[in-house]
Amino acid sequence: MKPRHFLTLLDLNPSELKQVIERAVELKALRKQDSEDKTLPGKVLGMIFEKSSTRTRVSFEAGMAQMGGSALFLSSNDTQLGRGEPIADSARVLSRMVDIVMIRTFGHDIVETFAQHSTVPVINALTDDYHPCQLLADMQTYWEHRGDIAGKTVSWVGDGNNMCQSYINAARQFDFKLNIACPEGFEPDSELMALNKQRIELFRDPKQAVANSDLVVTDTWASMGQEEEKLAREKAFTGYQVNEELMSLANSDALMMHCLPAYRGLEVSETILDQDDSVVWDEAENRLHAQKALMEFLLAQH
Repeated sequence: MKPRHFLTLLDLNPSELKQVIERAVELKALRKQDSEDKTLPGKVLGMIFEKSSTRTRVSFEAGMAQMGGSALFLSSNDTQLGRGEPIADSARVLSRMVDIVMIRTFGHDIVETFAQHSTVPVINALTDDYHPCQLLADMQTYWEHRGDIAGKTVSWVGDGNNMCQSYINAARQFDFKLNIACPEGFEPDSELMALNKQRIELFRDPKQAVANSDLVVTDTWASMGQEEEKLAREKAFTGYQVNEELMSLANSDALMMHCLPAYRGLEVSETILDQDDSVVWDEAENRLHAQKALMEFLLAQH
C-alpha cells in the first residue's frame, strides 16, 4: 500500500484536514488532563533538518515521545544527503529503518523526490515554497478561539513567501477569502495565484487589505537564507508592519497570528504580541498538537 504524504495542504482533502484539526483539539485537551493514550508505541520518526528550527524540532520530537514513540534528529552533518548522496537513495534506505519521516529543507523538489521514493509517510516541515504544518496549527488556533473559518476573510501582510503560499492553499481547503498585501516584486507564485484567483485578492496597501478582516497574519520579511537581503527588504516593506493601528481596521474580534520567530519593531510592533488577547502563543503550542494528530492520521493510513 502506497503511503500517504503531507507535502502541502492539498495532500489531504477538506474533510480529512478537519478530522486532523478536531483530533488535535482532542489531544490538546487530553494532555491538559494528563490522560493521553500512547497511540504510537515503538514508532520511530526520522527528522531531517537542512534548515534549523526551534519550534519544529521540539514539537515533533516531544510529540512522538508523548505518543510513546521516538524521534531521530538528523542534520545535514549527520546524513549522506549533505554529502551528495542522491535523495532517492536516501529515501529508499531511511524509509526501511523508520516509520515516518519529516523534512525541513530548502527546495520543495527535495521533499517531492524523497516522498516519491519513500515507503513510509513523509511530512513537509518547511520548504522554500510551503509550510503546511504551520497552517494546521493556525487553523486549529482559529477554530479554538472563533470557530469555523469558512466564509471568513483572512489578510496576509508581508512577503509572498512559503507561509503566504500555504495560506493560498488553505483558502481553498478551508473555504475562506484571502487578501494578500505585499510590495511589488514580492508576490506569491503567479501560477498558484492564478489557480486560486476566485479566492484571493492582491493589494499594495495593507490598510485596504486588512479592512473588515477576521484574521490578520504576517511573518518575518527576510526568511532563512535571505539574510543578505535583510536591509533591502526592510526598506521595501516600509509601511507593512502589523501594529495596533493596522489591526484597528480589521473587525473588532479579529485575531492576529505570526508563526514566529518575530522581529519586534519590524513586521510586528513592539507590543502587539504581548497583548492580553494575543493568540500567538496558542498558535505556537498548537504545532505540537496538530503534528501529533497529523502523524497519527498518516500512520493509520499506512
